[in-house]
Amino acid sequence: MAKEMSVPKLTKAEIIENIYEQTGLDKKDVHKVMDTVFEEIKAALLKDKIVELRGFGTFELRTRKGREKAHNPKTGEIVAVSSHGVVIFRPGKELKSSVWDIRK
Repeated sequence: MAKEMSVPKLTKAEIIENIYEQTGLDKKDVHKVMDTVFEEIKAALLKDKIVELRGFGTFELRTRKGREKAHNPKTGEIVAVSSHGVVIFRPGKELKSSVWDIRK
């Protein structure tokens, strides 16, 4: 499998800094709001709710079926994996269309 080109990351700290620079709000307040938003999303998902952020996308909890013959990617060993929850993200129409041609 070919290794993909390294994609730069944007961290939470950088987002907080960007919001601070754009708004002039106190960094501690921006940090608190961001943490609260993430906690709300997490709490909703743990209650099996769908989180819809119009213009951005939707977070949803799905169940991934267990398998008896899964492979450990590090060792290649065959292991059993039980059914478990996973969070999926579906981009909204606006986000999807704005990034459609970004890597051409």
